[in-house]
Amino acid sequence: MRSDIVKKGSTRAAHRSLFYAMGYRPEDLEKPLIGVVNSFNEIIPGHIHLRDIAEAAKLGIAAAGGTPVEFPAIGICDGIAMGHAGMKYPLASRELIADSIEAMTLAHGFDGLVLIPNCDKIVPGMLMAAARLNIPAIVVSGGPMLAGRYDGRDISVSTMFEATGEHEAGKINDEELAALEMAACPGCGSCAGLFTANTMNCLTEALGMGLPGNGTIPAAYTGARRMLAKKAGATAVELVRKDVKPRDILTREVFENAIAVDMGIGGSSNSVLHLTAIAHEAEVELPLPLFDQISLKVAYIAKLSPSGTHHLQDLNEAGGISAVMKELEKLGVIHTEAMTVTGKVQERLLQADVKRPDVIRRVETPYRSTGGIAVLYGNLAPDGAVVKESAVAEDMLVFEGPAKVYDSEEEAIAGIMNGLVNDGDVVVIRYEGPKGGPGMREMLNPTAVIAGMGLRVALLTDGRFSGATRGACIGHISPEAMEGGPLALLREGDRIVLDIPGRKLEVQLSEIELVERQAGWVKPESKATRGYLARYAKLVTSANRGAVLQ
Repeated sequence: MRSDIVKKGSTRAAHRSLFYAMGYRPEDLEKPLIGVVNSFNEIIPGHIHLRDIAEAAKLGIAAAGGTPVEFPAIGICDGIAMGHAGMKYPLASRELIADSIEAMTLAHGFDGLVLIPNCDKIVPGMLMAAARLNIPAIVVSGGPMLAGRYDGRDISVSTMFEATGEHEAGKINDEELAALEMAACPGCGSCAGLFTANTMNCLTEALGMGLPGNGTIPAAYTGARRMLAKKAGATAVELVRKDVKPRDILTREVFENAIAVDMGIGGSSNSVLHLTAIAHEAEVELPLPLFDQISLKVAYIAKLSPSGTHHLQDLNEAGGISAVMKELEKLGVIHTEAMTVTGKVQERLLQADVKRPDVIRRVETPYRSTGGIAVLYGNLAPDGAVVKESAVAEDMLVFEGPAKVYDSEEEAIAGIMNGLVNDGDVVVIRYEGPKGGPGMREMLNPTAVIAGMGLRVALLTDGRFSGATRGACIGHISPEAMEGGPLALLREGDRIVLDIPGRKLEVQLSEIELVERQAGWVKPESKATRGYLARYAKLVTSANRGAVLQ
């Protein structure tokens, strides 16, 4: 066993004495040591209950003949970090999570891992660590939050972000805003819509690294979540015994499966960043154009909040991700021979069925005949840009307007709130990319305020968008402004053309004009001069490469 390096032989007598100091028995050290990476904290609703999940996972490990060893991982709440300088840190924390798990695992010689994340960057950070370390590992999350209820309708945290714009526009008063606040998030779990956290927890199933139900069983269903965690713990021990490692599972085929599922359910555009980063750690090539190639083959069959009215509890009731994959298999976009932590994909699909066709449509009658995410190119995005096409209104798929240019999210919010943005404009928020932010902030506040105020505008950024975003919002524009990308050359009033079906994003300027502006561009100083963000800004790559560190 890998853990023999810390517990076997006369030269490890001191090591064993340290184990005994913590209450481990000699017979415990004869078993596989399974690290239980628990990202519990008291600042994220999706993580507040993870102690319970970790305890269940440890019971599963012990029952299967392993020795569980728990250690922590950090986690940032994107919702609480949203709209201020704190949003510079969540994406950057993804690398800290992966690095810290690497350090703890290799320093202590664990035989396998049970990874317990639940929200945004924590899920991909743990998957990146699993792929990098390549020792037997399984992910079991804490599950999605139930939707809140207000005035007879389902609501979630995205309702609250948009309520800000409604309040500013005078559509709701202080009392209604306060009532919404109390109802939107009814309890523990990752926020109720198909935002980034739930997207990545669902894609963990499609990647074969989690058990069926990992992404959809609600956190409030405590019995079902505990059973899932126990089974995950037992599965981790079995993976160690069989020496099945993450890179045995994380092949090009399962990444294609995950992209297909992502397109079929209209997941967060952040999934492009995260799948690319996980693939990088697994040493699998996942070029940006592949996302669009698969999107053109996949039907959009599940329309969940914020694009629709259904939530994760509905998807779970409808049969979950296995049912989605079984339906998409009809299109030939699912590799059923691919491996998972419990066997081949085809074995999972045998037990799958669509139980609510109002939630998971048949591929013959989809919401759209193409997937939920589109990749755009043009003279504004030579290396690509990403849009959640499924969340764009039909009359905004093709759009043209004058640029309103802002050099930060704060400037953009001020402009919107002060009435400087009008119907027909194209709002540009630049210098918010991986290097420029630094940290590639999510622009949920501007998009939610725009939606709440009822403005008909498009929004472009080299930053990114929350999975809760809806509308003609194009992010991940590469190269970013901080690297002298075309976004840095835009001026107020430049005419911008958006053609999502045609996969184009362009500014109506000649090549000569762009070259002349490039020659006059002066790179601004970094917004971070010390600490982790300064180091991150120097090492991070562009969005089209997953914003991984060099």
